Amino acid sequence: MTSRTIDYSVWDHIEVSDDEDETHPNIDTPSLFRWRHQARVEKQVAFEEKGEELERNMAECKRRLEEVQYRVKELEQEGKKEGEEERKTALSKAQAEEKKYRKDQRLWEKKMEEHRREEKKMPWNVDTLSKEGFSKSMLNIKPEVTEETEEQKEEKHQTFVDKHKKEIKHFGEGANFLVIMCIDLEVEEVRGANFLVIMCIDLEVEEKHGLMDQVAHQTIVMQFILELAKSLKIDPRGCFREFFQKIKTADQPYQEAFTDELESFKERVRGRAKIRIQKAMEEYEEEERQNRLGPGGLDPVEVYDTLPEVYDTLPEVTHTDTHTYRETEQTGARWTGPCGGLRHCQK
Repeated sequence: MTSRTIDYSVWDHIEVSDDEDETHPNIDTPSLFRWRHQARVEKQVAFEEKGEELERNMAECKRRLEEVQYRVKELEQEGKKEGEEERKTALSKAQAEEKKYRKDQRLWEKKMEEHRREEKKMPWNVDTLSKEGFSKSMLNIKPEVTEETEEQKEEKHQTFVDKHKKEIKHFGEGANFLVIMCIDLEVEEVRGANFLVIMCIDLEVEEKHGLMDQVAHQTIVMQFILELAKSLKIDPRGCFREFFQKIKTADQPYQEAFTDELESFKERVRGRAKIRIQKAMEEYEEEERQNRLGPGGLDPVEVYDTLPEVYDTLPEVTHTDTHTYRETEQTGARWTGPCGGLRHCQK
């Protein structure tokens, strides 16, 4: 085997570390290094601009040479025609230009070759020692979260409830071990808890107080587990055991907080149930009033309350009598009312 020697001559002229140069104590070393670097960069820029100019001139010379060669070829193919003398003159002129541009092209190529040799002789420095092979930037930009409208929130909630209504209701009426099932459904949002809140209000309106207390307890269990998962920054399905461990080990502050939140939640449910009942009663009374209205838009009850006390002795006009009056009015007959009460009033 023949040993291959390594050519170290390429490393003979390297300007890399200015820190190794010794300077006079009276010289500001950082300023000197900064000036050297600036001078080196300016020299490098000027050298690169010179190379770019040579390339542009050589490309322009090549383009003109191709144009002249095309014109010479056309003149040679024209043959003998009228104006032969003019053709020969133009051909001679074109051939002279072709010769000139060929000479210029060789000159530019020679200058370009000299420029490349100078570039190889230039010492390497920190700016030219290596070149970037590739560059890749990765930015982990958090996607912009757009706030959902009330319609979108309501649609998502309704979709979730329609899909898991049976499981959530089972959890609300069941024991602690069913938390696993419910938490499996409720990982990112609290729509399951919201459904249980509505369920509690419905039970209170229906006066099923015992069942409401049980569902309210399960609702607070779910909320506490979700809050615990949020504080520990883990999946809710991984912390439900820790929640029940705190309850079983008689963690007094935690139990008191749980009990207070449960009682407060029940009070809020009762308040919402009263408001719903009151609203339903108002709607029912308004519907009844609309049904009592006579042809002129008057409410018989309101009119009766405004009559003098002497009319209190008259028989009461019932809802059936009101319909009878409307029928007799449409037929044109005279309605005497129950026991002739209205006939007596007309006299």
